[in-house]
Amino acid sequence: MKAFVAGATGQTGRRIVKELVKRQIPVRALVRNVEAAREILPAEVEFVTGDVLNADSLSAAIGDSTVVLCATGASPGFDPTGPYKVDFEGTKNLVDLSKTKGIQQFVLVSSLCTSQFFHPLNLFWLILVWKKRAEEYIQSSGLTYTIVRPGGLLNEDNDLPVKMSSADTQFDGRIPRTKVAQVCVEALFQPAARNKIVEVVAAAEAPEKSFEQLFASVA
Repeated sequence: MKAFVAGATGQTGRRIVKELVKRQIPVRALVRNVEAAREILPAEVEFVTGDVLNADSLSAAIGDSTVVLCATGASPGFDPTGPYKVDFEGTKNLVDLSKTKGIQQFVLVSSLCTSQFFHPLNLFWLILVWKKRAEEYIQSSGLTYTIVRPGGLLNEDNDLPVKMSSADTQFDGRIPRTKVAQVCVEALFQPAARNKIVEVVAAAEAPEKSFEQLFASVA
């Protein structure tokens, strides 16, 4: 297994990279600035430059990777096309190339509530709408996929158990980014994670379960 991580220097992406390295999985990290990325990511990582919005730059960047993890996301700002470009077009470019390259599994970090049009986050240039479109594109691509929809993202870790459920069953809750990263990496090893959307939050009332049990519990 060799993992290609898009969005590798983002708050969630960097945690995914660290989890992969911890599992001794070789990583190709897609970055725009290698020197800046070296300050953030483990030394074991192979850095490749490129942009998800530039399909030509992605082919060489993915190289001989066998799995893709996408943790990109539009930054809050004044560009009304940001979510469309990053959350949909960028993901679409990655999916198309993954099909060409014979990628074995595509893991996408999405968001809770992507199916809710009347959601406050859609005031940010329809960000959930474009995330949902990206999910649908992956589902129709023929690739083996896992779509992870986390609740509100926390930079600080906690000891609360992960609560995992199927699509459109959780509508609030929060989860540390480290736990999201663990879910994404575990999805590569759990047959029950394949071709599923999983929604995840951290909840005190959730029973302690292994990742195998969590993924198996989702229809």
